[in-house]
Amino acid sequence: MPLTLTPLKGIPLVMPGTALVEVLSQALRQTSIDLQDGDILVLAQKIVSKAENRFVNLTTVTPTPEALDLAQKTQKDARFLELVLRESNSILRTRVGTIIAEHKQGFVCANAGIDHSNVQTLWGNAEDWVLLLPENADRSAREIQAGLEALYRVKVGVLIIDSHGRAWRMGAIGTAIGLAGMPGLVDLRGEKDMFGYALQVTQVGVADELGAAASLLMGQAAEAIPAVHVRGFPYPLRDGNVHELIRPKELDMFR
Repeated sequence: MPLTLTPLKGIPLVMPGTALVEVLSQALRQTSIDLQDGDILVLAQKIVSKAENRFVNLTTVTPTPEALDLAQKTQKDARFLELVLRESNSILRTRVGTIIAEHKQGFVCANAGIDHSNVQTLWGNAEDWVLLLPENADRSAREIQAGLEALYRVKVGVLIIDSHGRAWRMGAIGTAIGLAGMPGLVDLRGEKDMFGYALQVTQVGVADELGAAASLLMGQAAEAIPAVHVRGFPYPLRDGNVHELIRPKELDMFR
């Protein structure tokens, strides 16, 4: 079966309390797609965070001494950095204009995933609003998956992605931060290659591969396409989570 990715258009601006399963079902109908067993929905992190009311206004944040010290090093807003600290297990690297953190959910990213872009103003000034990642993106994916499966009576996967940079390459790509009903990692060790050689180390980050593909359709600016339907995913669906993709610290050669 060919792998087909279809952007779901017509999704309205998501606000705190928006029922994402209902919004997604309406978008599927508008796009003339009926969910089938094995389908996957890839969702931009922002619509999940917005529905879960992960908005913060910086005027409500009081920076700690640690945040004030980071502000001196990075020349970033100390209130913003206070939120980064709250959302992180640890700060890994800093320089002027940049802070790299290990998020509480285990993955490494800039600014603990906190973002100003495409964040609407609820009150006050637009520049004061930021959006945090979902508190637990795997849990969010499971809840959306359960709602879709109850509505459509099929087995589907849900993948939540965010735009992450990479240590050794330029440019951001769509990266899995939460998933349900699909693998994050596929282990091919022991499988034979086309010449009969048994693979020794090959593990494939399939959730990240699919997230990057879907991100091409979503775009990064004003495209307003926060969800992509996937059919023909080339691996069996199963229960999975984002922690499959996170390299254990004892195997991390660069921290």
